[in-house]
Amino acid sequence: MGKKEAFSKMSEALQEGDADALVSALNEVLNDTEPLELIHDGMMTGLKKVGEAFSAGEIFLPEMLMAAEAFQEGMKVIEPKLAEAGKQVKSTGKVVFGTVVSDIHEIGKNIVITLMKTHGFDVIDLGANVSPTTFVQEAERANADVVALSALMTTTMTYQRDTINYLKERGLRDRYIVLVGGGPVDAEWAEQIGADGTSTSAVGAVEIAEKLIAQKGGAS
Repeated sequence: MGKKEAFSKMSEALQEGDADALVSALNEVLNDTEPLELIHDGMMTGLKKVGEAFSAGEIFLPEMLMAAEAFQEGMKVIEPKLAEAGKQVKSTGKVVFGTVVSDIHEIGKNIVITLMKTHGFDVIDLGANVSPTTFVQEAERANADVVALSALMTTTMTYQRDTINYLKERGLRDRYIVLVGGGPVDAEWAEQIGADGTSTSAVGAVEIAEKLIAQKGGAS
């Protein structure tokens, strides 16, 4: 199998969420192809199409999750080769992500996290019911670029403001890009509480994170 054909099969396998087919295509060219080339020209091509299809409403969360899982399986095959070559895949950025305290909704957060991972973000998922102090502690521990705060209820969205205020109290606000999201959250609220951005869609959230990190001078 030629390289071009293998890359095409990788892209197709990802779009179908077929981890076995992806690994099979990878193994065909693994020993005579640069590992970064396998990621960027093979797997990322397919993931980009998955993201576009999800954005257009042509596929839904289960298909997106299958593609993300297939990608992770592919990375397990490539990572030893990367280690041998002494190379690392450059992270788009590091994100600490959680649903705010007293809110237990996670579906929206998980969709955004899945998309972020397929765009090269290193995401630390703090789960739900996360306090301002936990957000800040984990952001510091991870040396994060982005703190993402999800809130799905009008009664809990005020904790997004509390977390931003806690960052200010600690003198850490300027260190992080703070994104807020969730059903009741809009641009007006984001501006009011001093967040850096929000989006009504998962795809939009990823785009905003990429843009703001680029403006800040890249991932830390």
